[in-house]
This record gives sequence, C-alpha cells and structure tokens, in this order.
Amino acid sequence: MSDSVSWDAGLIRRYDKAGSRYTAYPSPVHYAEGVLPADLIAALQESRTAGRPLSLYVHIPFCANICYYCACTKIITKDRSRAQPYLQSLEREIRLTSRHLSPGQRVERLHVGGGTPTFLGHDDLRRLMECLRNAFTLHEDDTADYSIEIDPREADWATIGLLRELGFNRISFGVQDLDPDVQRAINRLQSLEQTQAVVDAARALAFRSVNIDLIYGLPGQTPDSFARTVTKVIEMHPDRLTLYNYAHLPDLFLPQRKISLAELPDSDSRLEICRRSFAQLLAAGYRHIGMGQFALPDDSLSNAQEIGRLARGLQGYMSGEQGDLIGLGVSAISQVGDLHCRNTGDIKLYQESLGQHRLALHRGLKCSADDRLRRVVINRLLCTYQLRYADIEQRFGIDFATYFADCQGMLGQLHRDGVIRLDVTGIEVLPAGRPLIASVCMVFDAYQHVTDRSRYAQII
Repeated sequence: MSDSVSWDAGLIRRYDKAGSRYTAYPSPVHYAEGVLPADLIAALQESRTAGRPLSLYVHIPFCANICYYCACTKIITKDRSRAQPYLQSLEREIRLTSRHLSPGQRVERLHVGGGTPTFLGHDDLRRLMECLRNAFTLHEDDTADYSIEIDPREADWATIGLLRELGFNRISFGVQDLDPDVQRAINRLQSLEQTQAVVDAARALAFRSVNIDLIYGLPGQTPDSFARTVTKVIEMHPDRLTLYNYAHLPDLFLPQRKISLAELPDSDSRLEICRRSFAQLLAAGYRHIGMGQFALPDDSLSNAQEIGRLARGLQGYMSGEQGDLIGLGVSAISQVGDLHCRNTGDIKLYQESLGQHRLALHRGLKCSADDRLRRVVINRLLCTYQLRYADIEQRFGIDFATYFADCQGMLGQLHRDGVIRLDVTGIEVLPAGRPLIASVCMVFDAYQHVTDRSRYAQII
C-alpha cells in the first residue's frame, strides 16, 4: 500500500479532538468492576483448548526518579530492595496463570514495560526470565518478538548485553526531548551521550529493532527546539520512532501538577511541532505507519503494512496478530478471547491478593458480538487505511450499510471534507486523513456517547 501522508492544517484543526489511541477496543477506560479471577481462569482454559498463541506483558512499576509528565502506573523509590516482595508476587502470578495453559502454546511476543524495567538488578532480571521460561514455552531461536522498554539513564553496555543474552531482540528507549530546558521542566535530565551510548550498544549486540519515543506538547517546547531534537534522533537512525502527544491531565496524574499550564505550547505551536516532525521524518526516509508511529522501509512494521499483516494492540503496532495477551504485574491488562481485564493498580492490594494465591483482577469486560465486529473494523482502518464492506459482511454475516446506518452521516461529512473516499465498495483513508485516522475510527466507536473526553489527549 502507499505510505503517502499529507498535512492539511484546516482539516487538522477541524477534526483534532480528544480521543482514544485505539490500542484496544473497547478502551480500558470502559472496564467495570465485577470481573472475577474465575472468569480469567475460564478464558485461559478456553485458550488452551483452542491452542491459541500467546503474548505476555510484564509490568515493572519502579522508578528511581519521577518524570512529571508520566501517566504510567509507577512507584518512585531509590530503595532497590522494594522490588523483592513485588517479584515474589509476580512470580506467584506467573505460576498461577500458566498452570491453566498448555506447553504447546508458544509465547510469540513478550514485552516488559514500566516504570523502569532496568530498575531491577542483573540477578533479578535473570530470575524473572528464568521464571517466565519455566512457566511458559518461550522461543529459544530468536524468531519471536521479545521487547523491553529502557530508560537510558538506567542502563549501560553491560545491561544491554545482559538483555540480549536473556533473549530480548527488540528495544525501546524513552527520550521524550533532548532540550535541556524542557528536560528540567519535566524533571528528566538525560544527555544525548547517554542515549547514544545505549543505542550504540543495541546496534553492536544485534538487536533486531531499536525504537525511540518522543513526546511533543511538553512545557517549554517550541517548533524550533523540538525540530533540533528530531534532527538529533534521526542521526541515531533508529529503526522505529514513536511520537506521542502529551496529555496534561493533572487531576488524574498528580505529578503533572508540577507542570505549569502556562509553560505548555499553545494549540497552534503544538500542531506546528507535530507538522514539522512529520515532515522531518518523512524527508529522512521513514514511513508513517499510523498514530504517530514511524518506521524505516526495511523494518518489519513497514513490511507488515505492505503485505497486509500489520496489527495493533496494547503495545502499539505489530507484525502479525497479537494472540491471547496475558498481562502480569500491577495494572497489567489481559485480553484472552472475549475477556478483557486489568489487574489492580494498587501494589499493596496486588501483593495481598497474590499472597493469598488469588489473581489480582480489578476491572474488565466481556466483549459482545458488536464489540468484536467494531474492533475488526477499527483495526482494519488503523492498519491498512481502507475497509472493504464485503470482507466485513462475509465475516460477520451483516449488511454493512444497514448495520452502520447511524454512521453514514459522519462518513459522508468525512468524504466531503477529503478525509476519506467513500463509495459503494468501501472506505479509503486519503493522505490528508491519515494523521486523523483516530477521528475516522471514532465514527465506529459504540462507546463514544459514554466516553469522558477529559481522560484523553488530543489525537494530534
């Protein structure tokens, strides 16, 4: 498929609104209480019977320092010993979960996030991976996608070497911004040299893919300052680069109260920062995959998009399907069959539950037939920028126009505005609409009428 994308400022302003990034549908904000450990156990047993492949997400919540912008589940401490009781609970959860699965279900994807996973020492990282290998069937031949998030301030060549030895072959570095003034405003001082050192280590140790995360909309950023950051990052030549829009939600995430609203770039500056970043990355040869994700033409994401094998899940875009996702650790999300559920975000409750040999589920939902249909529609649009009605009609036994009759008015408006091309066979998202793909997906989101938009960032 064509990777063309264009920037129409008028369209951007008209359709840029708060909304989901659609890493999951339904969004976790719609999970409700009442999902029990027995529900997850039943879903795991059904997965075993069906023999579905697995994905694992492991959450390590600890950080030595607070980053004011962060919206992740985290525990700020310099006491490394606090990880020990957490690891004991995590290992217990791993064993409790894996006993309901089959050794024949291979783990095709593994992602360790946080927090700061390398808050753990080398011995603890070895211990964690040994526990996972004893409980699940992991690949030993480096063909699966095993990734980890890294804070360059918490890693060195020895750490990167250990991670490669343990089986990780994809790595993502949090950078956010390289401007010292912005770094001071968000309490994340991180030199270019620190970042370059770990990127060089990952290259030398033959990691399959290096991703760098950047955030725009942070305090003190200007179009010129962020353009300098993007230039420096391009010079590092990561395989992938992800642009995130900062969501200033201080009522939900208390550390963000350290950020002055007056220091944030205004709407016009934020959009100009994003526009220039798009232009720089495209000029440097990166392909726009979607939703702020860019990749080099020879990266597996680009290849997957080209052949129709791109998918999107809780860790973003991926090559091939996610399979059944098992979330391990505080606040981790599982998606097993039609059951979506989340562990408690309270580490004390998490450890108490596992101490009683009980899974620490907090909220969730069971997907309906309507959820399943809309999830496929949204993912097709996110991953291919097009939708053939016949494919959906054949798969779900519906008449598309009748089923989505209430969407036709908005689709017609998007067509007239040049966001999409609409005809009797389907939908194509046009180059000017690709930065706005989340707005197109919202048309098919059945939860829009109950969505609290104050919980979301602008889509651009």
